[in-house]
Amino acid sequence: MRKTYAILPALMLLALPLVGNPASWATLTVAGLAMGMMTFIMASGLTLIFGLMGVLTFAHGAFVTFGAFVAASLLTPDLAMLPLALLAAMAAAAVLGALFERVIVKPVYGQHTKQILITMGAMVVAEQLIIVVWGADQRMVELPPLLKGSFLVGDATFERFRLLVVAIGLALYAALHLALNRTRLGLLVRAGVEHPEMVEALGYRIKLVFIAIFALGSALAALGGGLWALYRGQLTASLGAERMIDIFIVVIVGGLGSLGGCFIAALLAALLFNYTSYFAPSLASLSEVILLIVVLLWRPRGLMG
Repeated sequence: MRKTYAILPALMLLALPLVGNPASWATLTVAGLAMGMMTFIMASGLTLIFGLMGVLTFAHGAFVTFGAFVAASLLTPDLAMLPLALLAAMAAAAVLGALFERVIVKPVYGQHTKQILITMGAMVVAEQLIIVVWGADQRMVELPPLLKGSFLVGDATFERFRLLVVAIGLALYAALHLALNRTRLGLLVRAGVEHPEMVEALGYRIKLVFIAIFALGSALAALGGGLWALYRGQLTASLGAERMIDIFIVVIVGGLGSLGGCFIAALLAALLFNYTSYFAPSLASLSEVILLIVVLLWRPRGLMG
């Protein structure tokens, strides 16, 4: 496991001589970490749902888009509204996620083909409903004034919002890791996934555990969607669908059900994309696909599967 975590600093050090300029390298690295953290936040929800419960939900992108629109609708120039808007988006997505699990997913547990078809259909329907509510036009999303701009450290430029995203991503990863591996609730979740009959026999309602996982996964998707919309500065109803390919690549590269693998894969993919964009722009769009192929040839179950 430690060797897997060492891949990130190894990639950073390898990129330094290729980029050449240390200031440009530092700027690219922080930007890549920020992109990776946002992808991790979105993908962590799918890791919990897809990896732990074995549910192939293509509707995850709908919660990304929904969270972005809810957050954008509540944002004001006041910086204090940013955490409130993101929390409101997470709460709304958690409620919808719980309903989605009960109404859409519950009847097709263990039937992967039906899961793919029904969740893809749900994704299309959800996208159209979002267009009905918020419109089909592209929407601009403004950062609070205090988060706009950047500052210099030597010749390197660091954007304030990107640094905030890195801090949020690190805090979220630490919280999820501790919750899943160091708490009674995390033990119950993992036990419920592995041996649901035994957990039921001990008096716990496994149905509530599965609802909670879906609600949490949907809330994380909404948080990532809100941050991504702020990062891009614009929002459309197709935002979630556009991000799903990257999210699935990260989940697969990291290893199904591995939160740590998802974290490493998200940062690895984003850094690789940023570095490649700098010294070989024509290959940037293929960098994640190449990463997927290389990792699966090396470790078919993913980095930490």
